[in-house]
Amino acid sequence: MPDVFYRGIAMKFNCCSRRSVSVLPFLLIPALLFASSISAQDVMDQVEHKYADSDGVSIHYAKMGSGPLMVFIHGFPDFWYSWRHQMAGLADQYTVAALDTRGYNLSDKPGGEANYDMTLLTADVAAVIRAEGESSAVVVGHDWGGGIAWSFAAAYPQMTERLIIMNLPHIKGLQRELASMGQQHSNSQYARNFQQPDSHENISPAGLAMALSQGDDALREIYLAAFENSSTESMMNYYRRNYPREPYVGGPWAELPRIQAPVLQFHGLNDTALLAPALNNTWEELEQDWTLVTIPGVGHWPHHEKPDMVTNMMRAWLSLHE
Repeated sequence: MPDVFYRGIAMKFNCCSRRSVSVLPFLLIPALLFASSISAQDVMDQVEHKYADSDGVSIHYAKMGSGPLMVFIHGFPDFWYSWRHQMAGLADQYTVAALDTRGYNLSDKPGGEANYDMTLLTADVAAVIRAEGESSAVVVGHDWGGGIAWSFAAAYPQMTERLIIMNLPHIKGLQRELASMGQQHSNSQYARNFQQPDSHENISPAGLAMALSQGDDALREIYLAAFENSSTESMMNYYRRNYPREPYVGGPWAELPRIQAPVLQFHGLNDTALLAPALNNTWEELEQDWTLVTIPGVGHWPHHEKPDMVTNMMRAWLSLHE
């Protein structure tokens, strides 16, 4: 397990790649010296707001930078601004486009559980790529955005150049752990609660904004505005329609094709919602390289909790897989 030392800080990465175990951490050292000329605070003012039509559903995305296209997909609860640090850090080399997934912020909020089927969520990503005049992109996802990203890469292999996942094990690994009726099953009670018909009535924009802002009043106001413009029922429909249900065998995930693109996967080991054992045997679902970065002391939001480390690791890995 290699350590990378930078300015007196020891950062430990557990890295596993089907081609190489040790190359990436050592090449990361010069990447850690990179500093963006754009701050995360500037991103809100500098992005261009655009819309893609996904079979009649308007999908908003925020775009900045120039170069090859990267598409970012947020999770629950969040919106495009989740990726502000990565957008600021990568816009010098990439066109970065961060979605509001359907139901959130400036995207449409169609009613009904069926309108949040995974086939439609992945089609939304394809619509954004096409709206940018591209045929493929680097796809990045966190939490539900990670689930969409895994599914997109499986369903649209020709449109997925490289895949980056944050704190969402491959769905087959998650389903396996749920079926074992162990700790993951217990820790997923929240998801079963979310699947109940009236669960959205117990969720407030103010509560979500408070949870994500971590005492930052300015950030709380940004999140509050976005969540007040979102649908909590839509948020719950992701769980009702797509989250695995007992007995956790079969279903749409069982037939998910193997991923054809190289994969970089981050996982904060303090995540209590999505436990690390679900990462086991991920390579069985992949055709190319898998680089796993596990981060001790970090929870469910590595791109928020360690933004510079995550962004610079992404930059280094992307340079190895051009």
